[in-house]
Amino acid sequence: MIAKMKSFSINPYNAWLGFLLVLILGGITAGIFVFIRGLVITNLTDLTPWGLWIALDLSSIALSAGAFSLCAGVYLLGLKQFKTLARTAAFIGLTGYGMAMLFLLLDIGRPDRFYNGFIFWNKHSVLWEVIMCIGLYFMVLTMENLPNLARWRWLQDRFPKLVGWMSQTHDNAPYLAVAGLVLSILHQSSLGATYGVLISRPIWYRPGLAGLFFVSAIAGGIAMTLMVAVIVGIIRPGLQIEEKTISQVARFLGWALVVYLYLRFWDLFAMTYTIQPGRAEGFDLLTRGTLSFNLWYGEILFGILIPAIILLKGSYRQNKLVFLAALMMVVGGLIAYRWDTNMVGQMVVQSPLSVVILPRYTHYTPSLVEVISSAGIIAFGLFTITFGIRHLHLMEQMPFANNRIN
Repeated sequence: MIAKMKSFSINPYNAWLGFLLVLILGGITAGIFVFIRGLVITNLTDLTPWGLWIALDLSSIALSAGAFSLCAGVYLLGLKQFKTLARTAAFIGLTGYGMAMLFLLLDIGRPDRFYNGFIFWNKHSVLWEVIMCIGLYFMVLTMENLPNLARWRWLQDRFPKLVGWMSQTHDNAPYLAVAGLVLSILHQSSLGATYGVLISRPIWYRPGLAGLFFVSAIAGGIAMTLMVAVIVGIIRPGLQIEEKTISQVARFLGWALVVYLYLRFWDLFAMTYTIQPGRAEGFDLLTRGTLSFNLWYGEILFGILIPAIILLKGSYRQNKLVFLAALMMVVGGLIAYRWDTNMVGQMVVQSPLSVVILPRYTHYTPSLVEVISSAGIIAFGLFTITFGIRHLHLMEQMPFANNRIN
């Protein structure tokens, strides 16, 4: 009896898993209510159809972009020193896309018809291209992660032949990296274009969103991968990443933030050139209204400026807590950008009647069922990443400087 009690003793790891499981169960319960009752129990309306779920869906996809950027660097550019970091990024990418699909499953209103986009092709729709690329890229990420799953001891003991086949897929890593790069470039930018082609929402209707979504995804995805690696290195020093490797990637991330800031500045500045009904009101909400705090503090100051300074200065990067705070700010800034972009176009609605020029202002606050279900999906993602680090040995061999790709 004493031995059994010791085996179930509470430690930080078990407490963390227990906390995540509680959130996951709550999310499952909320999701069941959504499937039974429909979107009527949410605060989504015909005027604001894209809310918390879509903002988090966009964020999950963007924060998974470290997979294609780091894998492309390793297998296409020959940056072999980043191999282990790319392996971690690929697993985070698979987790992020799994989360995105769960958000979409809740949001579409008819989850039983989720496959329609793959069967009924609308080649003139940007959103259809996004659906196809996300589905195909999820398959690519699954293939890329088969060698990672083959590291699971439970699988090795019970299905050794399957594990052997899964391990051999590593030989196809360069081809998968090419496919992942192409599909990611297409759909990361097309997510921005989905908003940018909507002429009925003037604040969205601009070509720069495609480039902004792509560049911000690269920054957010790399920051997410580094953040996980640094946290694991603090908790388990034996898995600490080589400082030189981290410093190189962090410096690249700093310059990526500079490029992102430049594009974001011109995107905002260009909207002041003309006064257009709907765009002027949306710009006012974004810069001086209800979304202004998110923009100036969440996106610009804490999401780009401060992290860029920290990441580009070597002495700041050496302080782990300051470095980790900078990475968290980048991740938070990307989520703020996705939220602001998603909401600003729905908070100002132009009348379809040309004789009426006054815009209609809307309001949206996520309902409790949206919040609980979202928390459950986020907990699922954290649970999966925790499992991968502990049982799939994603970050092994990072302390060694002479990593080579065989």
